[in-house]
Amino acid sequence: RFGPAPVQERLSCMARNNSIYVVANIGDKKPCDSSDPKCPSDGRYQYNTDVVFDPQGKLVARYHKYNLFVVESQFNYPKEPEAVTFETPFGKFGIFTCFDILFYEPAVVLASKMQVDTVLFPTAWMNVLPFLTAVEFHSAWAMGMRVNVLAANTHNTSLAMTGSGIYAPSGARTYSYNMETEDGHLLIAELDAHPRLSPASPPAVSWNSYALSVERFSQNDHEFTGIVFEDPFTFTELTKPEGNLTLCQKDLCCHLSYKMAEKRDDEVYVLGAFNDLHVVEGQYYLQV
Repeated sequence: RFGPAPVQERLSCMARNNSIYVVANIGDKKPCDSSDPKCPSDGRYQYNTDVVFDPQGKLVARYHKYNLFVVESQFNYPKEPEAVTFETPFGKFGIFTCFDILFYEPAVVLASKMQVDTVLFPTAWMNVLPFLTAVEFHSAWAMGMRVNVLAANTHNTSLAMTGSGIYAPSGARTYSYNMETEDGHLLIAELDAHPRLSPASPPAVSWNSYALSVERFSQNDHEFTGIVFEDPFTFTELTKPEGNLTLCQKDLCCHLSYKMAEKRDDEVYVLGAFNDLHVVEGQYYLQV
């Protein structure tokens, strides 16, 4: 009916022969013609695509990546962001890809408005210290959105791409982070099918109310500006073995209570805040 599709045939058979769901990230091309004014010159759209096959081998979901990373010039954007979900006997699933997780659509929409239980997350995540490290970032997203996240990262140490995990709202259930070898790793864990209904799930937090209720500590006079991934942070050094600090940039204030096991002379610790437009490898606002 659709012409030869050996990759999808193999995925479909893999799902049916093993009675499992199979999720894969592939390239997808869609023909178009002059009746579409946005049709590319080669007569086809090319999308960064996720496909999902059910235990009968049936294609039950397909998602075209909306937030393309800067190096994905071979792909086109879908005309509208797609909020793709599908039902299983063990909860409602949503799916998006890699860079999508940094944006409102479709990631936040799936978790908050579509109320999915679990997010499938194929990714080629390049770890960038200190805030864009796969395990910490993806686990935190699961906590903040109160959903399960199944993150399957490609493994390429030369590009610092590593860090896959199975994350629940209460924390990481299992993960792998390996910069030493190119070996793959299979992750298995048990999750609550409906994490928001689980007794183990932390209650929803009104972050606005929480932020407004936090008492400010005193600010100090040791503030300085430092650059992290081209972003101008406001920093203050933690000069004492323990203490309380408040640091602000614009209307973002960070409060810290800390205690060090030991204060070594060859180590420097700082509290930093950034509240502005990030402009490297894409543009998006950050509050860190």
